[in-house]
Amino acid sequence: MNKPNSQTSLARRRHLKTTAKALGFVLLIGELDLAWGAKILGVRVWPSEDYTRITLESDTPLPITQQVLTNPDRLVVDVQGLELNPTLKDLVAKVKPNDPYVSQIRVGQFQPGIVRLVFDLKEPIKPQLFTLDPVGEYNYRMVFDLYPSTPLDPLMELVKNSARKETALAKSNEEVDLIAQFATKKDKEVTKGPSGPVVQTIPETKEAAAPSKYKRLITIAIDPGHGGEDPGAIGSLGSKEKHVVLSIAKRLRDKIENESYMRPFLTRDGDYFVPLHTRVQKARRVEADLFVSIHADAFIQPHAKGASVFALSQMGASSTMARWMANKENASDLIGGINIKVQDKQVANLLLDMSTTAQIKDSLQVGNSVLRQIGGFAPLHKGKVEQAGFAVLKAPDVPSILVETAFISNPQEESKLNDDGYQDRIADAILRGIKDYFAKNPPVARRGNA
Repeated sequence: MNKPNSQTSLARRRHLKTTAKALGFVLLIGELDLAWGAKILGVRVWPSEDYTRITLESDTPLPITQQVLTNPDRLVVDVQGLELNPTLKDLVAKVKPNDPYVSQIRVGQFQPGIVRLVFDLKEPIKPQLFTLDPVGEYNYRMVFDLYPSTPLDPLMELVKNSARKETALAKSNEEVDLIAQFATKKDKEVTKGPSGPVVQTIPETKEAAAPSKYKRLITIAIDPGHGGEDPGAIGSLGSKEKHVVLSIAKRLRDKIENESYMRPFLTRDGDYFVPLHTRVQKARRVEADLFVSIHADAFIQPHAKGASVFALSQMGASSTMARWMANKENASDLIGGINIKVQDKQVANLLLDMSTTAQIKDSLQVGNSVLRQIGGFAPLHKGKVEQAGFAVLKAPDVPSILVETAFISNPQEESKLNDDGYQDRIADAILRGIKDYFAKNPPVARRGNA
């Protein structure tokens, strides 16, 4: 597909539509579209446990209709104003065997000007179909989101996966309590003195009486930025932020998993898009004690360098750079593509209003702790935690920080971000900062029953 020809074709159709409207030939608009023929520029499939997304990108908006059928389960979508072409046929080969919801896709010319897509399903789904206007590098997009009929419960999954560790921590606490209990009883020892037996008390030792520091597992929500349709920043070598930060996030997850008193939770564990407010909701759903969003951003100047840590601000950005970063990150939903019609606006608006002074205070503390650790081996863009209105940091009851691990727009830092050693050191530094914070601020009793 030649992109310049596509743009010329699109401009020509728009010109003809405008002319038709001016002359009052409204009924001709659809015929003009069919006459010039819409072109499919790309097809993409993004499978995940949360949902599977199928995207069709075209050079003009196209009407779509859908029907869900059972016995067997399948979704039928008709795209009007379209002729079958090799790009559309490629969709068939893009379905992966491990896709949780789609077993195969069948594509055919249902009628002249109508292409039919049949999605054979592995289980019943709740589809959300919507279209997106051009944004960023994308043209018009048709998006098919296939959600399971029974949504996954991230908290139950987390509890199940960490049950063994929870039991081990409880047993460890019992042993420490037992040691402390015996240590507080002063042991008596009988010795012989000049005038007869003497009872001598053996004082408790401080080490033996030391209580367990953590009475429950600490839940750390790790949020790899971007994903799926949203690549994030792209370096001069072609590195995509979404891949780099997922790799760092998984390293951090594994390190936290090795801690006896912590358990990790990833807001995404693969290459798929998660809306910003959904990331916040996931962290709250698993009753996270801390939310860490990981990024590797770009700036308009390629010489910008250094790691940064950000917290939420209620009073405006702490610098022009922080404001620019927040605006860029908050645009992820536009690039990734959200269904505005079904977005929980009430919840989204509530999160905007519920950010608390206490949350921001705690976020600054843990942010400074992490920043100190990163600064021990890597250059920092700023020596203090910056603040701005990042949408992903707006959980009202969960301390939340955003870590910019380095600038992917800087060629030298892009190379570091792709280095296993650097990724590991960044993950180590984040973990040390987290541990330092919780050593001084042990978590309170669990809000729920987790």
